[in-house]
Amino acid sequence: MDWRSADAGDGVRIRYGVAGEGPATMLLIHGYPETAIAWRKVVEPLVDAGFRVVAPDVRGAGGSSRPADGYDKRTLAADCAAVLDDLGIEAPVCVVGHDIGLMIAYAFARRFPERISHLAVLDAPLPGTDAFDTVSLDDERVWHFHFHQAPDVPEALTAGREGYYLERFWHQLAYDAGAIDHATKASYVSDFSGPGGMRAGFALYRAFAQDAEDNRAALKHDGKLTLPVLAVAGEASGFATIIESMMQEVAENVTAVLIPRAGHWIAEENPAALVKALVGFAKG
Repeated sequence: MDWRSADAGDGVRIRYGVAGEGPATMLLIHGYPETAIAWRKVVEPLVDAGFRVVAPDVRGAGGSSRPADGYDKRTLAADCAAVLDDLGIEAPVCVVGHDIGLMIAYAFARRFPERISHLAVLDAPLPGTDAFDTVSLDDERVWHFHFHQAPDVPEALTAGREGYYLERFWHQLAYDAGAIDHATKASYVSDFSGPGGMRAGFALYRAFAQDAEDNRAALKHDGKLTLPVLAVAGEASGFATIIESMMQEVAENVTAVLIPRAGHWIAEENPAALVKALVGFAKG
């Protein structure tokens, strides 16, 4: 990928990669604890399928700025719009979001409906839905939602132990715990261990209350999304049973697919199946 940097305003810069010159663009938004390299296994196949692929490091992650605020998903969606502006992309794009990126992708569809043609959401609950509220009660599955939202404590308890802490997510949420290679994990740990890295990651979760309020207000004001939505979960993921009904709460035209031999880290664990699903959806 060709790596660049876009000005998102207020001194914030968003680093992003771009590959391909296809007539259609696919915007890939990663989750936590990852950076844009989470998509590395799907970029070339998507380019070969005729897409220009754009993958930003979200605010606070990788090579992007780590400001003190702006981690609500509407603001992060605006960061993604700034990336498209930097590339001069005006035509509607297919937006794909995984994990926290799912929340950003949905916010993008709400805030910039004229800039999106298709929405693909991968394996996470969406704040402001009944599904999210139910999942949030499952302390075994999403205990970290609550831990990350506590002020100061997570930063203090993970300082110097970032690799140990982050490995819990990559290992426990996987179908194939070896799918994320050591070099990629080392890159993630290096990024999140840097100044403000863990704090920025936790800030994504501390914005959930605002995200829920924004999403409920958008649904009440504008109704359900009408664009095509692909709801994707790993077959072995705890979110496999809710992803379709959750998106049906907020969208009218929902197609669901379960990716075999995958848990939460779909682009890492079964990239070929994910690419097939995304290409069929975006070109359908």
